[in-house]
Amino acid sequence: MRKFSLFVLLSSLFLFSAIGCEPKSDNNDSLALLLLGASANSSGENLACQNKTLSWTIRTPAEANSWQAVKYGDNRFVAIATNGTTPVMVSSDGITWTGHTPPIATSYTTLAYGNGLFVTTSPSATPEKVMSSPDGATWTTRTSPTPILQSLTFGNGTFVAVASNSADRAITSPDGINWTSRTPPATEPWSQVGFGNGLFVALASAKVITSPDGITWTARNDVQAIQWNSITYGNGLFVAVASTGTNRVMTSSDGITWTPRSVAQNSWYGVTYGNGLFVAVSLDGTERIMTSTDGITWKAQLAPEQIAWKSITFGKNTFVAVSSNNGASRVMAASCD
Repeated sequence: MRKFSLFVLLSSLFLFSAIGCEPKSDNNDSLALLLLGASANSSGENLACQNKTLSWTIRTPAEANSWQAVKYGDNRFVAIATNGTTPVMVSSDGITWTGHTPPIATSYTTLAYGNGLFVTTSPSATPEKVMSSPDGATWTTRTSPTPILQSLTFGNGTFVAVASNSADRAITSPDGINWTSRTPPATEPWSQVGFGNGLFVALASAKVITSPDGITWTARNDVQAIQWNSITYGNGLFVAVASTGTNRVMTSSDGITWTPRSVAQNSWYGVTYGNGLFVAVSLDGTERIMTSTDGITWKAQLAPEQIAWKSITFGKNTFVAVSSNNGASRVMAASCD
């Protein structure tokens, strides 16, 4: 680190001695940006995907189910569906998938990974609205409070799920097994929850609440009243995507103050971050993939198949997305290698 800092310092001195305080050419501008970029990445974050144009390949799922969510953890990808004989599938590489049958099938729609455990929640199963698995293959039902759970995340050693009904519209668990009801400050139909930079952020149509622990929540200023479908965090930024409204992306550096962003008017349902790149997928539209290095400016991309891409995750330097087309579903993957 000292050698790198010395390099940046000496390079900066060289730059200013060469061009003075006011750069006089495009070449000098480029050199300045290069040095600033090197300094900004001195934290050592892996940005292997940042300057990549992703090349997507269709993969065959274990079964052509309506896949709702996909998550990477413990060196494997896990996806869950709302139908089929094997509504869970696992892959070590995002290419070859193996199907599994949990004790309760066809109603689970979320996935999170933390503390060595995959966890999924259901909006309709009663009373076992939660299942957990150490490997994505063998699942155990868990009893929890019974609101209509819509979204799930993990952070700060805690699983947090949010709901669209009941007085207690959040539940938390330190282990994915034992769950406790929580009461956010507003009885909104919460649709999404994410975690980043030590903060949980939950979204409803026009509302935002934040919490450091999933227990105590604070209401924030209203945002655009549209259907927010997914939220992620990366490179110091929260990014949320929607399927309705004029500006279907919004970003925030702190989870509190949000800025709308203009993108294609698709039904964006999944967004993730990996090694310097945000990637979102949609159910419809001509170009059903979009990528961004900063969450602000987005580049549209054709999907290898024009089907309903529902969820996306990142692991092993690879983006993996699943579709919800029952009977015709697919998996697509793109490596940054």
